[in-house]
Amino acid sequence: MIVYVLGWLIAVNLIAFVEMVCDKRYAEAGMRRTPEARLLLWAFLGGALGTVCAARFARHKTRKQPFATWMLIWLWVDIILLVLWSLGILEPLLVSALAKIAAAA
Repeated sequence: MIVYVLGWLIAVNLIAFVEMVCDKRYAEAGMRRTPEARLLLWAFLGGALGTVCAARFARHKTRKQPFATWMLIWLWVDIILLVLWSLGILEPLLVSALAKIAAAA
């Protein structure tokens, strides 16, 4: 399980990083831009660190609100979920929540 989660996080953060840097290059070239919704989706899916790092690296969307705020919110959500998961707290919560959903159905 750990390998899959780490693999997912590495992949999604790389994709988010590349998407942000490409969007910056598109903006500089006057080309069609990557929608902010797609960039935030990658952050939501676990790529918040890649999104924030790319924003700092490429100096892109660092002051644009509410985009910059949402990047930081998803980064903190990712950090909190990873801490809960590493402490073994997240899995029992998910199991009990899914059991309640299954019982209600």
